[in-house]
Amino acid sequence: MAGLILFNKPFQVLSQFTDRERADEQSAVPRRTLADYLQAPGFRVAGRLDYDSEGLLLLTDDGRLQQQIANPRSKTWKTYWVQVEGLVDAHSLQQLASGLKLKDGLTRPAQVRVLPEPAQLWPRDPPIRTRATQPTSWLELKIREGRNRQVRRMTAAVGHPTLRLVRVAIGDWELGGLASGSWQRQEIHMPRRRAGKRHD
Repeated sequence: MAGLILFNKPFQVLSQFTDRERADEQSAVPRRTLADYLQAPGFRVAGRLDYDSEGLLLLTDDGRLQQQIANPRSKTWKTYWVQVEGLVDAHSLQQLASGLKLKDGLTRPAQVRVLPEPAQLWPRDPPIRTRATQPTSWLELKIREGRNRQVRRMTAAVGHPTLRLVRVAIGDWELGGLASGSWQRQEIHMPRRRAGKRHD
């Protein structure tokens, strides 16, 4: 059995247990890490989530499961709710869905739709800065890649910078009603490795 932790990562929390970059900077204000919310010896993060993004983060104590979740070759769908600047039209949706040319290459086709503002989302702390004259939209965006800050770069490329980004699902694992900063543990049955064929 493999252990799996589902954690709802708050805004401005590192997806690691220590702040390595500032470990030697005594005068720097320490950033919050996973250690501020849970103790999980032997568990490692399976797929990162940016410091300024929120939502579902998976941790496991099983190396095979970690690779299965995090390896881009597994093409696991990741679902995000994204608040962006402006009103998103059909043309922008089509661009996001078809693939965009970013600095590191063409993105794979995505799934995207406009959402009403999600009523079940917790307030962000601190809240986003909005302008009364600047409308915003919510999108549900599903991708099968893990490039650095990919969702933010995709929405910016179509003229709608991201204001808030929340990951709500990774494959079949969903955030559900897990409160921000909370976690739950599951046990996952992992099939045994098949023995390789012998060639005498």
